[in-house]
Amino acid sequence: MANLVFIHASDGNNAALAHEVEGYAVDMGHTVEHVSLNAYDFPVYTVAHEKATPVLEGLAELIEVMDRGDAWFVFAPEYNGSYPPVLNNAIAWLSREGDDFRRLFRDRTVALGTHSGGGGQHVIMAMRMQFSFLGCIVLGRSLVTNKNKAANPETINAMLNAMTKE
Repeated sequence: MANLVFIHASDGNNAALAHEVEGYAVDMGHTVEHVSLNAYDFPVYTVAHEKATPVLEGLAELIEVMDRGDAWFVFAPEYNGSYPPVLNNAIAWLSREGDDFRRLFRDRTVALGTHSGGGGQHVIMAMRMQFSFLGCIVLGRSLVTNKNKAANPETINAMLNAMTKE
């Protein structure tokens, strides 16, 4: 079975959605590791910060956890028509590590999910573009929920199956 990494770009409804989806994944026999990007509290990426911080505390740990994942499921709320700054910042730091900025992302299967008050389609589109650019294989289907629309079990199962097929 697969080791899945669930990445949360918020600690509220999207983290709760990730934990809900985890139940389905575990029932299928997969293992799940959670990453809360807010827990890393990286400084805003700038070239000056990168030069001044040759070793960013927590970055090697984050890379290690993400690298263990056979596939990732990214959960992020819509933030001003895109994804939240914490996700953008983490990607900026992750993509600067090593000589090949796409190494961690290349050919990694990624599923996208959101619990958003604003419909969620903008965050899904923004994440799809970003992760595709980085070399990920992004599932065509996405999980979109809000206060009036619960997660669809059929969608969750289909996405987990697509993430883990060999």
